[in-house]
Amino acid sequence: MNYLNGINSPKDIKKLNMDELESLCAEIREYMIDSVSKTGGHLASNLGVVELTVALHKVFNSPNDQIVFDVGHQCYTHKLLTGRKDGFNSLRQEGGISGFTRRNESEHDIFSSGHSSTSISSAIGLAKAKTLKGDKGKVIAVIGDGALTGGLAYEALNNSGHENSNLIVILNDNDMSISKNVGSMAKELTTIRTSPKYFRFKSKISRVLAKIPKIGSKLTAFITLVNTKIRKRVYKNTFFEDLGFRYYGPIDGHDLDALIDALTVAKAHNHSVLIHINTIKGKGYQFAEKDPSKFHGIGKFDVNTGEPINSGETFSSVFGKSLMNLADKDFRFCAVTAAMATGTGLVEFAEKYPKRFFDVGIAEQHAVTFSAGLARNGLLPVFAVYSTFLQRSYDQLIHDIAMQDLKVIFAIDRAGFVGEDGESHQGLFDTAYLMSVPKLTVFAPTYFDELSSMLYQAAYKEKNAVAIRYPRGSEGEKPEGYSYQKENYSIFGNENAKCAIVTYSREFVQCYKAYQELDNAFLIKLNRIKPIDESVCEHLRNAENILFAEEGIKSGGVGECFAAIIKEHGINAKFTHIAIDDEFVKQASVKSQLKHYKLDSDSIVKEVELLNG
Repeated sequence: MNYLNGINSPKDIKKLNMDELESLCAEIREYMIDSVSKTGGHLASNLGVVELTVALHKVFNSPNDQIVFDVGHQCYTHKLLTGRKDGFNSLRQEGGISGFTRRNESEHDIFSSGHSSTSISSAIGLAKAKTLKGDKGKVIAVIGDGALTGGLAYEALNNSGHENSNLIVILNDNDMSISKNVGSMAKELTTIRTSPKYFRFKSKISRVLAKIPKIGSKLTAFITLVNTKIRKRVYKNTFFEDLGFRYYGPIDGHDLDALIDALTVAKAHNHSVLIHINTIKGKGYQFAEKDPSKFHGIGKFDVNTGEPINSGETFSSVFGKSLMNLADKDFRFCAVTAAMATGTGLVEFAEKYPKRFFDVGIAEQHAVTFSAGLARNGLLPVFAVYSTFLQRSYDQLIHDIAMQDLKVIFAIDRAGFVGEDGESHQGLFDTAYLMSVPKLTVFAPTYFDELSSMLYQAAYKEKNAVAIRYPRGSEGEKPEGYSYQKENYSIFGNENAKCAIVTYSREFVQCYKAYQELDNAFLIKLNRIKPIDESVCEHLRNAENILFAEEGIKSGGVGECFAAIIKEHGINAKFTHIAIDDEFVKQASVKSQLKHYKLDSDSIVKEVELLNG
């Protein structure tokens, strides 16, 4: 690591010549592959932007020039170049550096991120603020073609190009072609237009023409008009230029010379610029290049084989198989995803039923309303989505599904703690907002067989929309002899015990362990958390204490709804609620998060013993 070890800030990059920068890129790839194999993380996307990130820090002066990475999952090279190499082995670990950009981590991380399609909107705001305050410096939004499928990106583009002279958008195209192949003529034109020599020559000519009395401004306007028409004829796709951007591209995103030239020209411009680059996701690591989806977000893996170290059955894979079993017998079943087929377990469904599989891109709002349309015309759509991403479509859930009495099934993956992905990805908020949606039924399985059974119930036993929320990863220990019989809640132990422990989903595993150690407690497992079956109150008449434990946000969550119900039914027991109270949960292992928030079995035992005196 001859060069990487010498990089402590972006200023150090500016000292390197082109050959040294090429060597630096190779070192970064080697270091990143080795490090992520030990910590897990987003590998393929980061390998694809090594040259781009090096070029950005070579040309611009961060943080005065502000770089905003969309999603932030491709910021690893950026972290290595901004003084965080020594802590990189703590990536995504408790107390370590985040796998996304975080404002509290570095002055070079301009926006905390984790969700898609936000970079252009925030960059416009940053650029406008700089203009109003008279601050110098550019604002650069780096957005992938996948993120450009999100509607927010187009809202921003529509609001950006004509008014922001200090805005640069870099479109990292690594899969989907945004514009048609423009051919060799356009590529040659781009090469010429992004040459600093050409730009200096053009600027000099413009200054000379401007000095010619009477006709100078007219000549400049005429040349600009001709230039624009030529570009439109050659490029054929003028979408970005029609929005007010000066468009350059496509450019080889692994060609440092070309990138540095293009960025240098963009930096000198006094109007909005969009640079379209082509990159290879997973570049430099054969396994990631061959299967970039697998290495998009991966746990620990063997560098030599590319195989995950820990694998096995998960809630996601069980969901995918269960949905296929239903689709085998009922043609109405359709699967909808927002660019997360692999993560939600739908790859096999897509291969088996391609006409009934719909990947709408990173567009959760559209996915929900699209599902509403499928349902309105007699199909049974199942939208598989991470809890953290369903947040983006709350209005559609209310207005286009629930209010219309439409039958859509929401398979909510990654519910509860998600561990190392950190604040932006914890699935802790869905219960709070789902509890407020009229006519929506919500199931919360703890085990694989419950998930399969609840999916069947959702399809054939419920009239309106249904959400099934389940955690990331594998199932926990199951009580001997326990079998879900489609009951709304299950009771374990003597109902005359002093303390009732109430919980749902994965947290049941911790509560059951605690219950086994306690002498004067019984346990209620909620299988359907909305609506709560109020007959449960009859089992609480003799309880002196009720402890409600949930892996979710406290305000508006299931526990608060449960507390209101038991009060209405005249249950006078002391109510204690353990949940996440008004904060964002930082990255750590799920085990550590459970312990920190007193949701592990040991903490439950201590709390019940304290309550029982």
